[in-house]
Amino acid sequence: MSASNNNPIGAPHEAHLSRVLGPLHLWALAVGLVISGNYFGWSYGMESGGPMGLLIALVPVTVFYVTFMLSYSELATMIPHAGGPSAYARRAMGPFGGYLNGVSCLIEFVFAPPAIALAVGGYIENLSGGQFSQIPVAIFAYLLFIFINYLGMKTSARFELVVTIIALVGLVIFWVAAVPNFSWERVGTLQNGSDGVMGAVVFAIWFYLAMEGGAMAAEEMIHPQKDIPMGFLSGCGTLMIMGVLTLLLTAGIADYTGLMKLDFPLPAALEGAFGKGSTIAKVVNVIGLFGLIASLHGIIVGYSRQTYAMARTGYLPKFLAYVHPKTHAPVWALLVPGLVGIVPISFGLINKDYASGLTATMITISVFGSVALYILSLISLFILRQKEPELNRPFKVSYPLVPAVSLLLAFFCLYCVIFYNVPALKWVALTYIVALVYYFIWGNKRIRPFNEEFGVLDELN
Repeated sequence: MSASNNNPIGAPHEAHLSRVLGPLHLWALAVGLVISGNYFGWSYGMESGGPMGLLIALVPVTVFYVTFMLSYSELATMIPHAGGPSAYARRAMGPFGGYLNGVSCLIEFVFAPPAIALAVGGYIENLSGGQFSQIPVAIFAYLLFIFINYLGMKTSARFELVVTIIALVGLVIFWVAAVPNFSWERVGTLQNGSDGVMGAVVFAIWFYLAMEGGAMAAEEMIHPQKDIPMGFLSGCGTLMIMGVLTLLLTAGIADYTGLMKLDFPLPAALEGAFGKGSTIAKVVNVIGLFGLIASLHGIIVGYSRQTYAMARTGYLPKFLAYVHPKTHAPVWALLVPGLVGIVPISFGLINKDYASGLTATMITISVFGSVALYILSLISLFILRQKEPELNRPFKVSYPLVPAVSLLLAFFCLYCVIFYNVPALKWVALTYIVALVYYFIWGNKRIRPFNEEFGVLDELN
């Protein structure tokens, strides 16, 4: 890979991302990106539709993700590029389409970590009996995992694999402990009818949100065109089983009304079943931290690679594409979005009441970005099938049925996110307005030539 294809314009160095990942690493990254969605966040959906409403909402969301990841695997193997969704949309729809999809990806990946960091703080505050406060712990955790990512992808990938496996073991322990106390009567509560189900969709998405981020590690995979489908599809199957079991068994052992606004629903449910301070609840609380850490760490990988790729393209300031010559980590692409994500958490230091409900707001903003990304990526797939049928496609989805079903379900998800989560949309709108103003004033002035940008694919041909 030539340095000219991996550095920002005029960069004085020749460092680039290094290919060190295999299919197991991608599986760990795809699952690790999402596994925190089992440990927190989803329970907010029970406030809208009850346990049964959230379970019903999970059905179309699961079908969507299966069809989307099949479709996305075609894009990711066809264009194995660190820009992921921004690269696919640029190839299909030109520079503005690429920028818009890249911004949607950044909204998803920059606003998810604050929610996860808050959950880390919540788990530790619960475990310590209030000795450690949620907000300072959340900020410390966020900064710590930015630093771990700075050590390089090989170190990061090994760390992600270990914490993901530990987190999976923690879920198995929870499931086994919950089964003897399970009651279908607790799960069967449906409230607010169809409105409750559609209001819960945004939190059902949280069970899968960000797994597509593994595509942004494509330039660090040894055999991306072979390993991406394997890693994605095995990850999707793992997450589907995890989500159903976690939702059913958590709601089936405790009164859901006491869990739906907590950032630590699993240990709280076990405390309800086994008693406050029970050993099993403490064990799941400790291991649950590994699940949160896996996602926080993995999503930091995702936003840094998207930021790096967009800066390398010329959409964002070129200093964000700087890669450390020894660790091969995109330094400023790790730090700057991370600081943006820390800002909303930090307000909780001033006003403790501010932190109440902040997790749900961050989740909603992140989900909106993800759904916009999904729609633009699927449209890109349809365009590229017509526009460039001769492109090398190592993995082909069943076209047009699977992507068509996926696109219809994506619009259903968009409808639910918009019409049942109105309060958070002002922040989404503000983010897109700022991004669009930036693009038309500065961001469209220094975009690299199309052929040069996609020269990163040459070594795979």
